[in-house]
Amino acid sequence: MAKRSTATVLPPEPKATPARTAAQIRRALKDGGSAEHAAGVQWFFQDEIKSHGWYTADLRRAGLRLRREVRKEHGIDFLVEVADHLFDGPVLEEKIAAVLLLEKLDGEFGDGEFELFESWLDRISSWADHDALVHYLIAPMVAAKPARAKTVFRWAKSENRWYRRAACVALIRGARDKMFFSEITRPSDSLLADEGGLVQKGLGWLLRETAKFDAERTVPYLMKIRERAPRLVLRTACETLTAEVRKRILAP
Repeated sequence: MAKRSTATVLPPEPKATPARTAAQIRRALKDGGSAEHAAGVQWFFQDEIKSHGWYTADLRRAGLRLRREVRKEHGIDFLVEVADHLFDGPVLEEKIAAVLLLEKLDGEFGDGEFELFESWLDRISSWADHDALVHYLIAPMVAAKPARAKTVFRWAKSENRWYRRAACVALIRGARDKMFFSEITRPSDSLLADEGGLVQKGLGWLLRETAKFDAERTVPYLMKIRERAPRLVLRTACETLTAEVRKRILAP
């Protein structure tokens, strides 16, 4: 009579899903952070945020490694779904990791992904995850397909300050290629009266980049708006201009 095997049969590994993969990444981010650094991160934000205390360089290295591994095993659609789960969380590093998973892949994305990333604006917690999303995912897609620039006109009218800031930051990549001048001045005109500091900083950032790469058209525009533009916006917009031009624009 044959002897029965007493070896234990292990259950199969659960099938990988975007939700499970995102949960694994969340656990790794929580375990790999620094409580001491997390306490110091709050200093950079006016609003209360949740942070695991990762240093930027370490988080970037981890994000790029995860992108290679997840994409190689499951493909880009799976990767996008993982990022969608991560950006839905409250923790800063989770949202930044979501962007790092997809950064520089905009050439493989279409209108569906653009609409998905736009929906993430409703999940913003701070200027950090806002600017990561808009500057590194949305702005390159706007520059790659200029028809998307019309989206910013709707954002500029939103009651949500993050959409209004996005109306500025989303055009920066194009501004560096001397694109979108009329698209830049139109929302700028409507946002000059915005009292939100983060919106003003976003507008100043956009105009600074526009002036840096297209001073010939931007300086006359700054002269035109200087009487009604917030000083924060004007000072930021002039940062890359010559001292003489700055003095002329900022003169009382």
